[in-house]
Amino acid sequence: MSSVDTIFIMGVSGCGKSTIGSSLASKLGWQFQDGDSFHPPANIEKMSSGIALTDADRLPWLETINAFARTNRRHVIACSSLKKSYREVLSGGGLSATFFLLNVERQVAHSLDVNFTALFTIFFSCCRKILATRLSSRPGHFMSPTLLDSQLVTLEMPKSDENNVIVVDANVFDVDHITNDILKELSREKIH
Repeated sequence: MSSVDTIFIMGVSGCGKSTIGSSLASKLGWQFQDGDSFHPPANIEKMSSGIALTDADRLPWLETINAFARTNRRHVIACSSLKKSYREVLSGGGLSATFFLLNVERQVAHSLDVNFTALFTIFFSCCRKILATRLSSRPGHFMSPTLLDSQLVTLEMPKSDENNVIVVDANVFDVDHITNDILKELSREKIH
């Protein structure tokens, strides 16, 4: 990758961020880091209890991920980053980052009019039924499946003013297919 230091795989819980992120990192020869590992114990306790995080809960977590990304280049990081303001925190401090949105069940009905730059957003959007099924098959994860609806409500779909967003079709959850689509997008934009 030429000018991108970090790639963020983003979306609500259960959308496949960690699976796709790990696959992408492997194909790029980069390291993978799950953003969940940066949550402080208080956040994990809240989510385990089915309590949605607030913006105030998320801010230190996002800042910690950003600090890690700025000092540990060539990482693919899975992170929900549900709001535009969260994506801005993650890419702050001069970090050259990439973010992608996986579109499942055509929730993004229109194509985004984006001016691609070296900063992109990989972001995942899935229909609720698929997400609920994936969440229920993750034994031992601290994120309570009851929080899915709050995450879907919190999710801010990227608008055309976020010229750092690429939408990837993920209607069929085939890890290699989705990963290769992301690699094609990176190549098309002369980032990879």
